Amino acid sequence: MSKIVLQGYIIVPDADLVKVKVELEVHKKLTRQEPGCLSFEVTQDNTDKQRFTVYEEFINQKAFDYHQARVKNSTWGKVTKNVQRHYQISGATS
Repeated sequence: MSKIVLQGYIIVPDADLVKVKVELEVHKKLTRQEPGCLSFEVTQDNTDKQRFTVYEEFINQKAFDYHQARVKNSTWGKVTKNVQRHYQISGATS
């Protein structure tokens, strides 16, 4: 299995910006502790405060799928339900 890379950006509605930024620190910490996480970066844009650049690397599809399942049921998943996601995923096998 090959490494999975997700890259792109999210657009956070202004009404959700504060709660997303607060929860982002917890989300980054938990994700970086996941087995198979190689890299996880989410960075707020300097000029467009609603845009966050996202870059993730996981050792394989299984680790990536685990991450996706965990996020779906997490506080991060709940506070980002209105976020627009614009991602490209490479290396995926399924």
